[in-house]
Amino acid sequence: MLMRTDPFRELDRLTQQVFGTPGTWSRPTAMPMDAYRDGDQFVVCFDLPGVAPDAIELDVERNVLTVKAERRPIGKDVEMQVSERPLGAFSRQLFLGDTLDTDRIDAKYDAGVLTLRIPIAERAKPRKIAITSGDETPKQIDA
Repeated sequence: MLMRTDPFRELDRLTQQVFGTPGTWSRPTAMPMDAYRDGDQFVVCFDLPGVAPDAIELDVERNVLTVKAERRPIGKDVEMQVSERPLGAFSRQLFLGDTLDTDRIDAKYDAGVLTLRIPIAERAKPRKIAITSGDETPKQIDA
């Protein structure tokens, strides 16, 4: 269902965490996620605490799902005492298999978690195949 193809992405994420560099649009910080199958749908959850809903972009092109978000600084006149939460741009790309229906993705953002529900395509669901022998007409077997 979900294909991971970028082994260097985790190395970039670890480097940004160690050195504390904020993400930029040319080198965004990766966002943590969970992905699992729940019945006839695939569920992906992204942690985006403190990100305003209007600062999140979700795009699908062919089988590539891209999530972009930005956490902006609090203000210019503020003197930060402790700054541990990452700021800047966040991005994550998922390569979706052909078995997912990308036309019917449902996205909800609640309590800092972006949850995507991607249905399994009808053509990918298990089904019974009719068997014929010789000159017989095919008989449909219901599931």
